Amino acid sequence: MGALPVLAAATPAAAASRAATVSAAAAVIDASVQRQTIRGFGGMTHAAWIGDLTAAQRDTAFGTGEGRLGFSVLRIPVPENQADWGRDVATARRAIELGATVIASPWNPPARMVETFVRGSQTNARRLRYDMYGAYAQHLNDFTTYLRNNGVNLYGISVQNEPDYAHDWTWWTPTEMVRFLRENAGSIGTRVIAPESFQYLKNMSDPILNDPAALANVDIIGAHLYGTSFANFPYPLFKQKGAGKELWMTEVYYPNSSDSADLWPQALDVGEHIHRAMVEAEFQAYIWWYIRRGYGPMREDGQISKRGANMAHFARFVRPGYVRIEATASPASNVYVSAYRGGGSTVVIVAINKGTSSVSQQFTLRNSAASRVSSWLTDASRNVAPQSGTGVSNGSFTVTLPARSVMTFVTA
Repeated sequence: MGALPVLAAATPAAAASRAATVSAAAAVIDASVQRQTIRGFGGMTHAAWIGDLTAAQRDTAFGTGEGRLGFSVLRIPVPENQADWGRDVATARRAIELGATVIASPWNPPARMVETFVRGSQTNARRLRYDMYGAYAQHLNDFTTYLRNNGVNLYGISVQNEPDYAHDWTWWTPTEMVRFLRENAGSIGTRVIAPESFQYLKNMSDPILNDPAALANVDIIGAHLYGTSFANFPYPLFKQKGAGKELWMTEVYYPNSSDSADLWPQALDVGEHIHRAMVEAEFQAYIWWYIRRGYGPMREDGQISKRGANMAHFARFVRPGYVRIEATASPASNVYVSAYRGGGSTVVIVAINKGTSSVSQQFTLRNSAASRVSSWLTDASRNVAPQSGTGVSNGSFTVTLPARSVMTFVTA
């Protein structure tokens, strides 16, 4: 994908430190009002393209302790050649050992299944031959079986990575995608993911939702968010017709791939992006592109970046099976709040302050018996740093959100 626009220069940190603390409206967290079930946060490895993660990097990516990213989802490629199927197994196996789930996406079918055609100015565009649809479904099944036999049980497998941005891989039209789902996807022996549009273009997924036979054979509506405006995050048709299905964001980098992931406060854009993906799009999973990259959550030296710290504020604490609950999404300008309920009565709150002033923020907990909260902070100088505990009095607690920061609170 091409790099997205670079943001304008930020206000100097020194100016931010001189700004007065402002007060925000109370953020009301209601544990009894449940939204989507969270499947996890994660990223992609692709050993053939950028090399595999080292053993230490796997533990940093999928471990949940201090100094870890806490990722609970790994995405890997489905190589078109069977001889390459083992490339990402070691990382996938370790991710599962550390509690993550694994999904896989193909870029191309085996060459024997593909034909070329003219698509606009592209004279060598590729598509799956219709008479090979059944064989392609078996190819996906065989890959799933291979992984299972090597200690990796896939949570789901995609039909095609970015079928609508496939200049360098295999194109699918919405009609072709629906036909494959209707006629062939039912034979795939794990959860089926489709369509993985590069920009969450609804013309790729609407036909699936509007076709009961195709919808019956898909388990996860997958989408990428490259250049997708926040206005296009909500998906009313999925809410109307997607009962029993899951909604995942399966690939993105944000805001671009050109800047260092340690650029601050730009890295806070990642926190806001995840917030909106959870609250406005109501995705159940959020998966970054490459885990280890200069613009990614892990730097090439294996250390967590500022963008990665923003992801860890969600990934480490909002675990698979947690449910997003109702929360005041923006109690003040440039402040973003989301909340999640875990096992028992645990409530996790992630609060992002993109403003240049610190904010005195009250949180009011409804239908919660919490007596204390632990917290972690990322700002210009700290990454997911543990903070002093805060008491809960009469269902409320008040904290200062530092200027340009993200904090996670966990109740006890």
